[in-house]
Amino acid sequence: MDRQELTRLAHAHHPIAAPLADESVAALLRRALRRGDERVLELGCGQGAWLLRALAAHPDLTADGVDPDPEALTQARTTAEHLGVIRRLGLHHQPPAEFSAPRPYDLVLCLGTGEAFGGLLPTLAAADRHLAPGGTLLLGEGYWQRPPDQAALTGLGAASADFDFDDLPTLVDRITTAGWAPVHAHTSTRDELDDYEWSRTGTLTEWALDHPTHPEAPRTHHLAAEHRTNWLTGYRDAIGFITLLLRRAD
Repeated sequence: MDRQELTRLAHAHHPIAAPLADESVAALLRRALRRGDERVLELGCGQGAWLLRALAAHPDLTADGVDPDPEALTQARTTAEHLGVIRRLGLHHQPPAEFSAPRPYDLVLCLGTGEAFGGLLPTLAAADRHLAPGGTLLLGEGYWQRPPDQAALTGLGAASADFDFDDLPTLVDRITTAGWAPVHAHTSTRDELDDYEWSRTGTLTEWALDHPTHPEAPRTHHLAAEHRTNWLTGYRDAIGFITLLLRRAD
């Protein structure tokens, strides 16, 4: 089972691949979609949960989603057909950094996709290339709520590369220095952060227990237990997540 398949499986009960409750997602989309007929792009859309919610709520909306995982896009397409919005949704199987479009978008979404672009500033630059004048970027990023426990991070081994975060003031300063102005933001609550982690680890554990003869079951169970332990003992109280609505300041 590769990383993409593990990611799809882990989010089976939490299709928004970020620590955000349904009400928070709905509120952010209401703020971002001011007219209801926008062109929307999500770079790293996965199974398209954000785009599908936006399309279902706004019959004049059109959207494109880009992701390197073909199975995730297949699931997005199936759900879009079920919802009756497939004619207004374009799905593109390619790395987000390689996507190009003939027309700009009113809203661009980048939720925790910094790895695909090589960090925060390249992510902002990529979004800017696709954004129409006066458009909005919906950006989701992790940050340190307090200085991390370096001993705990050392124990994470290779996984520690996934936690190369700023503290919140530094993160916002880097964004504004790059020429962006926050017009709204949602800081994920403790309940949202905990629900996300329990859902991810629990879903993987449940799958392993339900498929005891599957050759990947022992490894999946181990990975879930390892992630849960690292989270509870290493960084649960240190990591935060913020979703910002940004516009170009210039």
